[in-house]
Amino acid sequence: MMTLIIDADGCPVRNQAVKMARKFHIKATIVCDINHMIRDNYAEVITVDKGFDSVDFKIVGIMKAGDLVITQDYGLASLVLSKGGYAMDQNGMVYDNDNIEMLLLRRHVSKNIRRSGGKVKGPSKRKREDNLAFEEQLESFLKEKL
Repeated sequence: MMTLIIDADGCPVRNQAVKMARKFHIKATIVCDINHMIRDNYAEVITVDKGFDSVDFKIVGIMKAGDLVITQDYGLASLVLSKGGYAMDQNGMVYDNDNIEMLLLRRHVSKNIRRSGGKVKGPSKRKREDNLAFEEQLESFLKEKL
């Protein structure tokens, strides 16, 4: 049975993801660090110590093949894919073996530009429509996989 795992640090669609897990009667797990006090009546909440990638390491440690991880982190998504899991971003884009290498390369190039003093345009401000689109994509994904 699939578990929906949410990388909650900075996740703008946590509530929508839990709503879909409840709708499809699947387990939901929220993983965050101690800087975020999250409570949920449906999802299990796991809080880890603050530290570089501590949430990511916990998620990789608890997930199993077939689980779905909601994350904005390309590195975490890559690890999830390598363990046979599914990964989706906050906009409903499914990470897969066809797009993850390009995304990781783009992240690397952007990091190098910032390191050398350059600027890289960030994402545009999130709108209500973005959350609705995520919900639709997640619902479609769950219908297909369950």
